[in-house]
Amino acid sequence: MNRATWYFDFVSPFAYLHNLRLAEFSSQLIIEMKPLLFAGLLKHWETKGPAELAAKRVFTYQHVQWMAERLDIPLRFPERHPFNPINLLRLCIAAGSTKKAVDSIFKCVWEDGLVGDDPDHWNTFCDAVELNVADANELISSLVIKSELKTNGERALEQGVFGVPTFVVDGHLFWGNDSTDLLYAYLANPRLFESPAMKRLATLPG
Repeated sequence: MNRATWYFDFVSPFAYLHNLRLAEFSSQLIIEMKPLLFAGLLKHWETKGPAELAAKRVFTYQHVQWMAERLDIPLRFPERHPFNPINLLRLCIAAGSTKKAVDSIFKCVWEDGLVGDDPDHWNTFCDAVELNVADANELISSLVIKSELKTNGERALEQGVFGVPTFVVDGHLFWGNDSTDLLYAYLANPRLFESPAMKRLATLPG
């Protein structure tokens, strides 16, 4: 089985939808889940997220809502978006970045519609990952947890990751929900990117 790293941020509704599809790869991939700060990627690449562009923001939200309804996936946008997800990311790491922890936090944000940086919701998030509030507060403030989140971002940048969600498999990036079929194709044909047409793409002048 191939090993894969899945980079994500709870602020991304696309990551929420993609997370629900990870089980499809259970027989083909050993997936390591890595929370990272999407804003850190944007800052590094000197770009903006879709929610930061007025003309793109509403379309993006409508697109996500349509996808969820078409697939019969529960979705409730938080009352405020985007929000600062850093404490949720640290909480996820403190809970071991397990699939259960990831699922639980995504559910709180994107099914229950809880704003990720609202202090009134913090107890709910802690309960969701089965950490008591006192322990969670201590853990997310620790240098170990902060360092791991920072390292996740640095490693993602080293691999060329520019957005979330992103799978990294054998050094290849598969960004977003709409690359899922491309990943399936690659797993079926590991020489997919070695064709002359594919190789030519990397040499086109900017």
